[in-house]
Amino acid sequence: MSKTASVALAPSASLFARFMAAVDRFLMASAEISNQNGDLPRFGL
Repeated sequence: MSKTASVALAPSASLFARFMAAVDRFLMASAEISNQNGDLPRFGL
């Protein structure tokens, strides 16, 4: 029997992945607001 124990930890999101998620949330919120106003959403930055 092994005397060591391993614990599976979820990998932490990288800084780039968190930044891209924030940009995605911003663009989706902008598209939803445009849709509610009856405008066509502008995609991209």
